Amino acid sequence: MERLFTLNNGELCFTAVEEGQGPLVLCLHGFPDCYKSFRYQLPLLAEQGYRAISVSLRGYEPSSQPVEGDYSLESIASDVIAFMDELGEEKAHLVGHDWGAAIVYTAGAAAPERFYSLTTMAVPHSGRFVNDAFFKPKQALLSWYMVFFQLRGIADFTVRRDNFAFIRWLWKVWSPNWHPGEEALSEVLDTLRQPGVQRASLAYYREALSPKQLPLTPARRAANAYPVPVPTLAITGRNDGCIDSDIFQALCKSEDFPMGLEVRVVENAGHFLHQEQPEAVNELLLSWLRRHP
Repeated sequence: MERLFTLNNGELCFTAVEEGQGPLVLCLHGFPDCYKSFRYQLPLLAEQGYRAISVSLRGYEPSSQPVEGDYSLESIASDVIAFMDELGEEKAHLVGHDWGAAIVYTAGAAAPERFYSLTTMAVPHSGRFVNDAFFKPKQALLSWYMVFFQLRGIADFTVRRDNFAFIRWLWKVWSPNWHPGEEALSEVLDTLRQPGVQRASLAYYREALSPKQLPLTPARRAANAYPVPVPTLAITGRNDGCIDSDIFQALCKSEDFPMGLEVRVVENAGHFLHQEQPEAVNELLLSWLRRHP
């Protein structure tokens, strides 16, 4: 049975939903999305003997917005460890989509002893992406929105105008063959309408391209190519209009994953592959979890 509750990291409070009992599988959503993103994964994981929890990311509700505006991947990864401590779980399987995937890589690199396995969807090794994506013409064009989001004020207005028509358009471009139900999209828009949430969600992109991260000096590039010493399954949708599937595969390098990496492509799926093709994604996910008990 589904249970809605809260998790905490210091003064920050996060909404979470839980189903099942057993080894912990912690799921992290991306943008533009919300904690209900894993609607097709939690029930199956619970049925198969797992304690499946999906949690709202930092900033995606007023209670989890830090006063100092810290949306660095390192700080958000610390939220994950705090959640596990509060849940009384020493180890977990960690699953992430989009920004959730970037957090998964960061958390796995920072505290590999806390995770049985990692599963990432739609985003390759986040440090490799920063190093190389904008030097690949196709991906540089696809990632134009990351630069656009740096235009404070203009981008904020564009995202929210006409009842978030921009967000609806992103979903269509990133998953061109998917027609999500109005309920799923409404849940995301309702999340973005909460005070401060739109600003927080764009802050992830502004932090990623901030002066702390750029320019890409040799030292910075070397630091970005950090190892993730946890067994990792990386999944991409063949028709992803946000991060090209071929580039995704090229940036998932086995040398970055000393405990093992598997890359899988889901056909007839775009960026939101876990909602577009849940049966295919769930089959890959369950097989991976069972191999890393």
